[in-house]
Amino acid sequence: MERNEELGDFLRARRAAMDPQHLGIHDPAPRRVPGLRREELAALAGVSVDYYTRLEQGRPITPSQSVLDALANALQLDPAERSYLHAVARQPGAGRRRTPRAAQKVRPGVHTLLARLGDTPAFVLGRRTQILASNRMARALLTDFDAMPVRDRNVTRWLILDEAARSLFADGWQRIASEFVGTLRMDAARHPDDAATAELVGELSMRSEHFRRWWAAQKVVVHGHGTKALHHPIVGDLTLHTEALTFPGDPDQTLYTFLADPGSPTDEALTMLSTSAAQHLRSTRSKITPADPHP
Repeated sequence: MERNEELGDFLRARRAAMDPQHLGIHDPAPRRVPGLRREELAALAGVSVDYYTRLEQGRPITPSQSVLDALANALQLDPAERSYLHAVARQPGAGRRRTPRAAQKVRPGVHTLLARLGDTPAFVLGRRTQILASNRMARALLTDFDAMPVRDRNVTRWLILDEAARSLFADGWQRIASEFVGTLRMDAARHPDDAATAELVGELSMRSEHFRRWWAAQKVVVHGHGTKALHHPIVGDLTLHTEALTFPGDPDQTLYTFLADPGSPTDEALTMLSTSAAQHLRSTRSKITPADPHP
């Protein structure tokens, strides 16, 4: 039987993140390592220390639903982390065959929706945080994903490796980049046999110390809504609210939008950015349009 190292790594990381004092556990002397001891967590979850130890070691065990729920409660997991725990508990890790998956496609109606959003930047996020489609305002706000090779149209890869992304998000870059690493980890649990995910994780692990640290931290994120501060090179500082909406019937495609408060300076800046993007598009088209041989 195959070992489940993903489950063991996740349990170990979340146990280390627990605060014993918050749980009413006080030691007369400082602990050598942070977090709870194995026997303390096993007691909180109502399982034997031996059984929990084997889970952390990645032994070939398939815990029951009730055991997983008890562990989730003991570790005080949020909904995203609970979902991840259940996913990796059912997916043996070692020796798994990595296979190519069919390319995702965006429905024509979704492309129309992106175009109709007007001055609202939006893109469709797919498996492994791949950008499947984006509207002109998303490309003006973030980067021109359409100009990249298909393989590189990945928001995690862009955030981690592109210096322009760091400048765009300024002080919030680490938080945002680490969140998308957490989204990639969730996707890896949902699709453990995806060869492209394994390739992406391997590349980013080799090229980025930040990625290695965030990936090892076992953080898991499912995007919902939030607020992001950007410093755009053309229109300056922006405060945008984000909404992530998963399409019914397709949990692997998410519409990600950036919204400004009506009448705010950010709203006015997006209007300016829209005008600038339209002018740039017209200029680009005029440069590639062949001259009329019969003026």
